[in-house]
Amino acid sequence: MATETAPQTICKLERRGTKCSVFVTQEAPNASQPVIFNPDFFVERLKHEHPQVFTDLVLSNITRLIDLPGDEFSQLIGDSDPKVPAASGFLRSLNFLKRKEKGVVFGAPVTEEGIARIYQLIEYLNKNLHVEGLFRVPGHSLRQAALREMLNAGAELDLEAGDFHPNDAATVLKAYLGELPEPLLTHRHYHAHLKIGDLTHFDEKGDKTDTPDKDRQIEALQLLFMLLPAANRSLLKLLLDLLHHTARNQHLNKMSAINLATMFAPHIIWPKNVTASDLQGNIEKLNKGVAFLIRHSQRLFKAPAYIKEHTHLYFTESRSLQSKDDSTLCSGTTGGTVSAVMPASPSPSIRTLRGGVSQDYTETALRELYQQVNSMPDSAKKKKLIRQFEKQPLQTGAADSRSPFSRKHWRSRSLGGIIKRKVLGGQALAEKENDKRSPSSGPCDGRGGGAAAEEVNRI
Repeated sequence: MATETAPQTICKLERRGTKCSVFVTQEAPNASQPVIFNPDFFVERLKHEHPQVFTDLVLSNITRLIDLPGDEFSQLIGDSDPKVPAASGFLRSLNFLKRKEKGVVFGAPVTEEGIARIYQLIEYLNKNLHVEGLFRVPGHSLRQAALREMLNAGAELDLEAGDFHPNDAATVLKAYLGELPEPLLTHRHYHAHLKIGDLTHFDEKGDKTDTPDKDRQIEALQLLFMLLPAANRSLLKLLLDLLHHTARNQHLNKMSAINLATMFAPHIIWPKNVTASDLQGNIEKLNKGVAFLIRHSQRLFKAPAYIKEHTHLYFTESRSLQSKDDSTLCSGTTGGTVSAVMPASPSPSIRTLRGGVSQDYTETALRELYQQVNSMPDSAKKKKLIRQFEKQPLQTGAADSRSPFSRKHWRSRSLGGIIKRKVLGGQALAEKENDKRSPSSGPCDGRGGGAAAEEVNRI
């Protein structure tokens, strides 16, 4: 039981050396009900509320650590079927002949209900870690058959009554894992585990060494386990925790991490229905990989620190942006944040507000361009450019808001006409009249304001 030593304390639950840190704070409004904080809260929240964002975040960091070619990456994300070593035809025929009746637990995919039943075996074995040869010495076949039948039927087991031996429970647990439709670590992750085993340190020259880079391996496994199905991840955590404590008691049970890995690798990571010869030299790498999982199991089911930070910022920044948007809406300001929360099809009033800045900029630029043209010496070229301004098809924001039936004075509302009235007034109109009387003026070529700007640039 946690004792209150400060406003914020840490409650540590210990079981044979296992420490589960849970933050307990009394700073809530009701101090009699402490708030328990999960360090991976925002990670789990992102996974459930925005699964695609979560998956992309994890995958981007996995590919930073290990090199997965296109096919292997497609298998990891589920875009293509896993390509794993296949069994020989002879073995497949034997497996076909040795059909097993699939029950609720044995031979069925991993489910929460199945985990609840199998957990009775795990809990019992955790109390008998001292038994020599645990997971290696087989139990009695008749007792194992009875145990399987009870688990399939959903019966509540009383393993403490003495009817079963720990070796019976250990053998039935291995049988359950071996009869899963696919390995506990899944076929999709098979190639990723092989690549993680190849992560080593680099020397001063940047060349790979034979020394495993444990920190990078743990980081990659943390990310990979976050992509496992929820039921697989839960069962894997229970299993590795059991094997970890079994290895810690090897002075009693004579079962080290590598011995346990040799027993369990075929059940949790090997592709289904393959033999040792089908794996083509990967046996040792897979066994060492499972031994690594057993030794470091207490660190593998935590999110990396940068993932926690990213997910925390994802939600806190979203809340701050939402609060800022709400305050902006309440205050009625029309700052730059308005466009950041603009809907896809804004109303005409919002379109006018959004277009105000760009409209002013356009008018200013065209005004300067017209002044530049007007300052040119009188010539046929100048008159031609001025006529092109008169044909300018662009409209101001005011033109957008007029009624579709008010087209009587279309040309008088052109952008060129507005600029001339604002800048030069009657002088521009006088220029127009002179152009009409001048016999040297040529026909208008119909180009718009963009062509006029091009002509000015050439001059």
